[in-house]
Amino acid sequence: MYSSLIGKIEKANRYAQEKDRITFTDMSCKFRGENDIHTTELKHGQWHCSCDFFVTWGRCCHTMALEKVLGPMLSEEARVTEFPA
Repeated sequence: MYSSLIGKIEKANRYAQEKDRITFTDMSCKFRGENDIHTTELKHGQWHCSCDFFVTWGRCCHTMALEKVLGPMLSEEARVTEFPA
């Protein structure tokens, strides 16, 4: 009766484990920092953040944290920070 739905759930579980299938190109989120809530975005492979640090450096703790969380799901262009192994 629900075999087609069960099949889709199983496929979704498999896809969730295969993160290389997903590439974020555009996204926007609210990032709750220690002092404020910032809008952090990825637009056409370029990071943007509303925090003051980003304006000067072109990256910040908010964008770097998202790079680390999203890892292989980002395009090469969006992976701008080198993280130690």
